[in-house]
Amino acid sequence: MRSKIMKLTGLVAVSTVLALGASACGSDDKSGGGGGGDTVTIGFMGDLTGENSGIVIPPKQAAQLAIDEYNATNPKVKITLKTYDSQGKGEQAVPLAKQAITKDKIAGMIGPAFSGESAQVDPVLEEGKLPSISASATNAALATHGWKYWHRLIANDNVQGAGIGGFIATQLKAKKVFIIHDASEYGKPFAETVKSTVEKAGATTSEDAIDVQGSDYSSTVNKAKAFSPDAIFFGGYYAQAGKLIKQLREGGVKARFLSGDGSLDKGLAAGAGGTTADGSIIGCPCLIDPSGTAGAASKKFADAYKAKFGADTAIYSAEGYDAATAFIAAVKAGNTTPEKINTFLSTINIPGVSKQIKFSAAGEPTATDVYVYQVKGDQLPLLGNSKTATVK
Repeated sequence: MRSKIMKLTGLVAVSTVLALGASACGSDDKSGGGGGGDTVTIGFMGDLTGENSGIVIPPKQAAQLAIDEYNATNPKVKITLKTYDSQGKGEQAVPLAKQAITKDKIAGMIGPAFSGESAQVDPVLEEGKLPSISASATNAALATHGWKYWHRLIANDNVQGAGIGGFIATQLKAKKVFIIHDASEYGKPFAETVKSTVEKAGATTSEDAIDVQGSDYSSTVNKAKAFSPDAIFFGGYYAQAGKLIKQLREGGVKARFLSGDGSLDKGLAAGAGGTTADGSIIGCPCLIDPSGTAGAASKKFADAYKAKFGADTAIYSAEGYDAATAFIAAVKAGNTTPEKINTFLSTINIPGVSKQIKFSAAGEPTATDVYVYQVKGDQLPLLGNSKTATVK
């Protein structure tokens, strides 16, 4: 993501923070934080009130669910949740991260949620030697800096872009593909990967960028119409994707619209208006399984999530749950300081809801499947794995 984010900022894109309280600083008060006390605080940083909060709230809620379930077992060291609302903006996320490290004395972080804010915040976390896990930031470059404390539970945009690009070329058999992006840390490289993938498969492409601060995309619409594509791919978030679909259709462009995880939200259909977005294809290296068909663990999670929040599981909810689960596993094993938690994460290999929780030496997840979803009204039913799914 979901700057994914996005995405996903994010893919995109949400961070949970383990904070140590007074006892970690040498206090005898056993009701404080970790490091010898009986409570560790987990914070969550991401866009919780901004225009793309729809893809950050589900993982935040899922992290809360995991923590509540853990605390219900009456463990020796309990965990509490503290949220940090960055609104997906680096200029807000950086001071929050510094506060979390220096004032709140955190011991770990899930996030940030979006790739753009991650690019600015992760160096701060690395300098502070703070282990982090993002449930949604998908920018591929995040894994190239040699960071020792950084991890994510979602496949990167190179993997996602290749999966969606392959779907466009092989399943849709598109010969002309118009590529659009939002010039963000998430959207642009993601779109370039899709472009490269379809070109290697023999498709002809044309490309344009939109201004996320603007609302009139007529220039891009006119370029798309002149190109007369079979498919259009947009690298960006649902807030802009919905407006883009609406204006494309109003401009007479009928080509199949596709996007990535940053657009995997009901807000896309709402922004497009009515059923205008119907038939659009959204890819994601995340498995959204509200019916629990993927297995017993997925079913248990889906049922518990709906019982607690009155809603079906959504984008990154499973990844948010698994990110919290990784930190919970570290605490259960007696690790409450950043260094010990980071060491634990380097060898973790346990079953999760979304995938096996295991990281490469670069902090990448070892699971790399990409799934595609098709917009139908305000629903996003799963079509299947991008390598085998067919359009309905």
